[in-house]
Amino acid sequence: MRGGAPAPVQAATARSEAVPRYLTGLGTITAANTVTVRSRVDGQLMAIHFKEGQQVKAGDLLAEIDPSQFKVALAQAQGQLAKDRAMLANARRDLARYQQLGKTHLVSRQELDAQQALVNETEGTLKADEAAVASAQLQLDWSRITAPIDGRVGLKQVDIGNQISSGDTTGIVVLTQTHPIDLVFTLPESDIAAVMQAQKAGKTLTVEAWDRTNSTKLSTGELLSLDNQIDATTGTIKLKARFANEDDALFPNQFVNARMLIDTQQNAVVIPTAALQMGNEGHFVWVLNDDNNVSKHTVTTGIQNSETVVISAGLSAGDRVVTDGIDRLTEGAKVDVVEAQTATDNAKPTRGERSSTDSARAAKGARS
Repeated sequence: MRGGAPAPVQAATARSEAVPRYLTGLGTITAANTVTVRSRVDGQLMAIHFKEGQQVKAGDLLAEIDPSQFKVALAQAQGQLAKDRAMLANARRDLARYQQLGKTHLVSRQELDAQQALVNETEGTLKADEAAVASAQLQLDWSRITAPIDGRVGLKQVDIGNQISSGDTTGIVVLTQTHPIDLVFTLPESDIAAVMQAQKAGKTLTVEAWDRTNSTKLSTGELLSLDNQIDATTGTIKLKARFANEDDALFPNQFVNARMLIDTQQNAVVIPTAALQMGNEGHFVWVLNDDNNVSKHTVTTGIQNSETVVISAGLSAGDRVVTDGIDRLTEGAKVDVVEAQTATDNAKPTRGERSSTDSARAAKGARS
């Protein structure tokens, strides 16, 4: 203070709020399903019916193989089937005559048995013919390559006119399902208990995907599953969340920051992070009394971000704390509050970063 004048400070009033608690981690967007579309038959690629990057539905025609050879094979199989059906009908008529003649002993038992065997053999041949027709029809159907799932097609891997086969590993195109889409992210093993407890309670855990800079929320989804083992190398566990992604805000292999709402702390005492200081004794704040005299209060912190911090102990809602001009303060000094503000006037309530009692982001070289 100069000339005994009170030091000018800014202050804020501690407020009681409901503060969400988030668990945060890094993750990668993955397609809900990924399919490499391959031909099931060998032949010349005759047509492609998709545009690269197009959204398609399951069953949509993607490509066609020259069907000529398969039509010929089907016609041959159908012809053989018709031939053997006629042979079976004739064999059955002969068997019926033999059976009538057998009653009057005009044909031997051996001849009757031989005719019965011929009928049975022809029936077996007919079943094989029917299977051959079904196989030929299937080969013809497979010459029309359709989308197995809903999704977005990528870049084509082969051009029209090329000879392709069922053994090609690259396929014709890769199809990724992006509606819905998944986020695989990691959390420290210390967070497993909180996640499991929430799941056992039947809670639907909300997961937010934020961009690389953690400044823009891209989409909101729900926790889908938790891996069954911890990565011993990193001490983390993988989780999967699912997003509707109707606006295509998320893209496969996109890097994002994951933020999962685990619970909400009711009636939490919240102050601006700027008021929180660090000294030899730990975290503390300067508290104003009714006469604008300041005193140092040691506090225990909870959920904290760059704007606000939850005070778990050492402060009550309604207490006034100094947020600026702290470097001029001494115990019991009288100050001049030049600007008063609430904890949320200049800062929105915390988005609930992970609780940390040993972090002091706002420490400004405080004097203890």
